[in-house]
Amino acid sequence: MTAAAHLVSAYLPSRVPGIMHDTLIVGGGVIGLSLAYELVSRGQRVMVVDRSEPAREASWAGAGILPPENVATAVEPFDRLGAMSVELHAAWAERLRAETGIDNGFRRCGALYVARSAADCRAVETLARTNSPRQVEYRLLERAELTRLEPKLNAVPLQGAWLAAGECQIRNPRHLKALLAACLARGVEIVAGVETYDFDQHEGRLTAAITSAGRLAAGQYCIASGAWSRRLLNRLGMDVPLVPIRGQIVLLVSRTRLLERIVNEGPRYLVPRDDGRTLVGSTEEEAGFDKRTTAAGIGGLLQLAIDLVPELAAAQVERTWSGLRPATADRKPIIGRMPPLQNAYVATGHFRSGLTLSPGTAVLLAQLMAGEQPSVPLESFSPDRY
Repeated sequence: MTAAAHLVSAYLPSRVPGIMHDTLIVGGGVIGLSLAYELVSRGQRVMVVDRSEPAREASWAGAGILPPENVATAVEPFDRLGAMSVELHAAWAERLRAETGIDNGFRRCGALYVARSAADCRAVETLARTNSPRQVEYRLLERAELTRLEPKLNAVPLQGAWLAAGECQIRNPRHLKALLAACLARGVEIVAGVETYDFDQHEGRLTAAITSAGRLAAGQYCIASGAWSRRLLNRLGMDVPLVPIRGQIVLLVSRTRLLERIVNEGPRYLVPRDDGRTLVGSTEEEAGFDKRTTAAGIGGLLQLAIDLVPELAAAQVERTWSGLRPATADRKPIIGRMPPLQNAYVATGHFRSGLTLSPGTAVLLAQLMAGEQPSVPLESFSPDRY
């Protein structure tokens, strides 16, 4: 039994029918659990139901990269959400450790953004130029400084390397384990293996969720089922361009730690952990709901790792896996109330940034659900923008 399964094993579907909660959250990934944690901190009675096992889909599968942000200079809503979330991650890491004793691995490790082609150089230069007004620094390194900072990195194929000192990381499985433990300790009821099929409605309000455990009634409802959200949104009359994007990852183990910082090349990366492990990811594939890893996908990631850090050729392949990221057409999340329903909300479509944006999403949605003005305007994330 996994840690997550052990945590929720006491919460059986047979206990569910007839219980009235303030909020029912459909989906037990990092978005749903973060929202539950925030709502219960505000005194709500919260239930989370998950179609399979909480904290085991895309939330668990990611690499835990938190890009550099500056909360003081962020202007656009997406940037403000990102900056708010990264700031909250630092606070939540301390709070979750205090509440559960679990260290989620949050640390400010910094990152390199490397380029092996002229096109990649232009892309990173654009990233650096775009972030400069926001005082988020991406600094071009001289070859000697790059070698000093990361002596194991193969500088020969690189045309450029930029340092982002503010980039952070957390370890997804540990973070989710801490969230589960904190939610349960605060009284959130988390139920695994409950499929949600539909909803009852009356006079512009949801009155119950129709599930494999029976009808579940609550004052408010939130769909946070990641790539599986589209079907439920369709049942509520909302067709959104939400598709699963498969991302494959390889976990390597070395005798010694070979990198100090995250290394990003386009959408792919190497993430060094303190224990000598290195995560290598990630592909972007439209493969439906197929979570299998492939020879081509894993082979390409292994080649990336060896090209950038030749000593990784001797590393052990400990494990491979994939996750399905929920992607919208504009690659922005869907966060907000579902009009015309008065008590139905959605939080999905975070694509590659689900874990990154999870605490900010939780706080903003909790504010909205409480009738408060969200700290960041949610209009650009509205579910009816389509």
